[in-house]
Amino acid sequence: MTGLREVTAFRAGARRVLGLLMIVVSVALAAGCVLAFADWLPGNVARYEEYRAAERCAADSTPDVSWEDCLREVELNIVDTVVDRGGRNSEYRATVDSERFQGELGFGDPGPLLETLQVGDKAVATVWRGDIVALTKDGVRQKTSDEPRDEPQMIAAGGAGFGLLAVLGLIFGTARLVAPRNLGTFTWSRSGKVLFFTNLAATFGVGLPAVWLGIPWQLVTPAIVAVVLGVGIFLLGIQRSAEAGAR
Repeated sequence: MTGLREVTAFRAGARRVLGLLMIVVSVALAAGCVLAFADWLPGNVARYEEYRAAERCAADSTPDVSWEDCLREVELNIVDTVVDRGGRNSEYRATVDSERFQGELGFGDPGPLLETLQVGDKAVATVWRGDIVALTKDGVRQKTSDEPRDEPQMIAAGGAGFGLLAVLGLIFGTARLVAPRNLGTFTWSRSGKVLFFTNLAATFGVGLPAVWLGIPWQLVTPAIVAVVLGVGIFLLGIQRSAEAGAR
C-alpha cells in the first residue's frame, strides 16, 4: 500500500513539473504571438506599401550609397544558376556578379526567367534599398525572394497559431499543477492531440488560401480561433456526455 502511494505521489510530482514546463513554453509562444502582431505584421505591411510607392531613380543620378529608397536598374552577369525541383528541398537560385553586386539570389520557383538563364548571360537587376528585388532579361522579368510581398495573411495565421498554442499550454499546464491526479479531459490522448493538430491544420488551412485568394488578413485570426474553439467545445461536450453516461 505504501509503495502504491509513493508511485502515485511520484507521478503527481512529475505531472506538476511537466505542467510548469508547459507554462514556461506557453509564455514563449505568447511572446511570439505578440511579436507577430505588434512587429512582424505591421512591418511587413509598411515595407510592401513603401516598395509599391517607390519611384525609379533619376536617370542621370549616380549611386553613391548601397541603400537607396528608389528603384535602380543595374546590369550584371550570370555566373551560375541552380534549378533543383526536389519537392520540399527544391532550390532555385542564381549567382550574379557586377561592380556593386556579387552573390546569390534566391527565387521561389524556376520560371519564367531563371530556368532559361545561362552562364555568361547579362541581365538587368532591379535594386531597392540594397536588395535585388527582380531580374529581367529580354523583357522577361522574375521576382526574387527579397521582393516585398503583400502576404500578411500568413503572419496573422502564424501569430494566431502561436497564441492558441500558448492558451492550450497554459490550460493543460495549470491542470497538471492544480489537479495532477485528476486531469479529466486535459490529457494528450483525450483532447491535446486533436487540438494541437487542429490548430496546425487551421493555421495553414486558413492562412495559405487567404494568401492565394487575397482575403484580408484581419479575417484570418478570427477564422482560426473559431475552428479551434469549435473543436474544443465539441470535445468537451463528448467528454461530459461520456461522464454522464458512466453515472
